[in-house]
Amino acid sequence: MSDTLTLRRPDDWHLHLRDGAMLAGVLPETARHFARAIIMPNLVPPVVRGSDAAAYRERILAALPDDMSFEPLMTLYLTEDTDPDDVAASHASGLIKAIKLYPAGATTNSASGVRNFDHVRPVLERMADIGLPLCVHGEVTDSDIDIFDREAVFIDRILDPIRRKTPGLRVVMEHITTQEGVAYAGSGGDDLGATITTHHLVINRNDILVGGIKPHYYCLPVAKREEHRLALRAAATSGDPTYFLGTDSAPHVDALKEHACGCAGCFTATNTMSILAEVFEQDGALDKLERFASLHGPRFYGLPVNDETMVLTKGDPVVYPEKLDTGDGPVTVFDPKMPLHWRVS
Repeated sequence: MSDTLTLRRPDDWHLHLRDGAMLAGVLPETARHFARAIIMPNLVPPVVRGSDAAAYRERILAALPDDMSFEPLMTLYLTEDTDPDDVAASHASGLIKAIKLYPAGATTNSASGVRNFDHVRPVLERMADIGLPLCVHGEVTDSDIDIFDREAVFIDRILDPIRRKTPGLRVVMEHITTQEGVAYAGSGGDDLGATITTHHLVINRNDILVGGIKPHYYCLPVAKREEHRLALRAAATSGDPTYFLGTDSAPHVDALKEHACGCAGCFTATNTMSILAEVFEQDGALDKLERFASLHGPRFYGLPVNDETMVLTKGDPVVYPEKLDTGDGPVTVFDPKMPLHWRVS
């Protein structure tokens, strides 16, 4: 097998950049490798209107080092007060590429999310009319539903009814974590896609809980059983255009991760491409890495593939920093618990 792999420069179709000092600290880690990224809008306060997205985009570009090229693809945070006209105008101007649905209370900074899905039907119908994708955090938040079952229940109770009631709505099932998510996305047709994270290809729930709680492996949706991880690996490495990369790289300072009520999220921007090359090689699918990381996402979003290329070379294990220093404090870089022999060169 060749020790060199060339692919189109990849994109990240699900990314958290935060704001302020954290934004300045983590943005170069993504821009070093990725040409574009879908930017999550769950700031405090959230990015709910086109004017909010425009201002946030300017802050991102202002924080970008002069020697780096990167395009933030902006989204709006769906609330029960979202204005369909503002959504349509923001899309028509080219500013936003998707709307993000958080069920209220599902994850970090999701308190402003949707509780009554009937209240957002006018927005969803307008989105279907104009071809604007809906990015979905696919978990119910009912207290009586086990956290490991919340994705499967969301598909049955919420996602499938939404899609049936809104023909033509383009949906991205973000960060799927289960066999049920893989199966539903794969049977949904051209209007349905799914992102898979780096860390969910590597860890299962044992990695969080066995031998003591490992806060830097805690994420939402939480990692599931090994059988689900293997289903995700099979989907990602299959070459099926339904599935594409969305790292969900989510920085939190160590003080908030290593905490009595620790924050959810894995920071993978720094070493994602090395991890993916290792995973795809292990599964005999290096020839399909470009499809997953560089081709399938643009296809779903109707955007051109990047002209630039990336070269990865295989050699001695790559040593990545354990932590990234930011103006807000140290952020732990995701540890895949295996040697990484592929580096971006």
